[in-house]
Amino acid sequence: MKANIEKVLLGDQLAGAKLIRRLEEGDPAGIEELKVLYPHTGNAFVLGITGPAGCGKSTLITHIIAEYRNRNLTVGVVAVDPSSPLSGGAFLGDRLRMRRHTEDPGVFIRSMATRGHLGGLSKTTQETVMVLDAMGYAIIIIETVGVGQAEVEIAGIAHTKAIVCLPGMGDDIQAMKAGLLEIGDVFVVNKADRPGADDVVMQLQSMLEMGTRAKEDWHPPVLKTAAVNAEGIEELVNAFWSHREYLLGSGEFSAHNFEQSFQLLRRLVMEMAADKIFNASSESKDLQTLLDALKKHHVDPFTAAEKLVKDL
Repeated sequence: MKANIEKVLLGDQLAGAKLIRRLEEGDPAGIEELKVLYPHTGNAFVLGITGPAGCGKSTLITHIIAEYRNRNLTVGVVAVDPSSPLSGGAFLGDRLRMRRHTEDPGVFIRSMATRGHLGGLSKTTQETVMVLDAMGYAIIIIETVGVGQAEVEIAGIAHTKAIVCLPGMGDDIQAMKAGLLEIGDVFVVNKADRPGADDVVMQLQSMLEMGTRAKEDWHPPVLKTAAVNAEGIEELVNAFWSHREYLLGSGEFSAHNFEQSFQLLRRLVMEMAADKIFNASSESKDLQTLLDALKKHHVDPFTAAEKLVKDL
């Protein structure tokens, strides 16, 4: 275990990939390694790229990676895809659009499947980000599956959230208001070489202006890109970096890191507590009676949960 940890800290991609696989499989040995690596995390700038399917996220990320590499910054990518119903693996696991970076030792791309997990991310996305952080990647990009408003989970992990839109979305922009619009730090109208791009920019700007933000708060910019032609990428990466500087200057960067760790702690406690409760009660006659009553609709799940926790 110690040897693998040392390799991870040195940025060994094979060691990192093996650890991520163990974490995905729920291997306790992976958790033990992550415990040792935790003090070496909290330094990376985590960027979340989300938006509807077909908006060109993968192509956009390919050029964003290239721009960061031009600035001599290392990049880790967590590309989350829907799960294959047959294999359970990621549909787009080969990440064909990002293939040009696979030979670059300063780039590490990891595809992950949602495996039924809601929120646009994989269950172990956060743990994977921690591994990439410990490996020393300066920038970590998370690409979500692109399923709509359910992707707000990215807000809990990424420092900067980029919402990608495209011309022709029409009423979809209005629908965003209840979800993605509130979490965005930078808005991107991709495929801006198509008709209607300026209309989407104006719609987004108008909706953002209706929000209640103090003068000193971050005001999300709306930028145009044409990823297929690598247009607007430099300006976009500059906007990401400006938001990073804002977070560092306001203290929100470290506050975000703590909140992320706290939410992971909360999630783990809930999972461990549930396992402990049911394992301890598995042979209990009272539990079997309660489950029988639940099956017959003689008791509701809320009352059953309250009774189970109280009795424990």
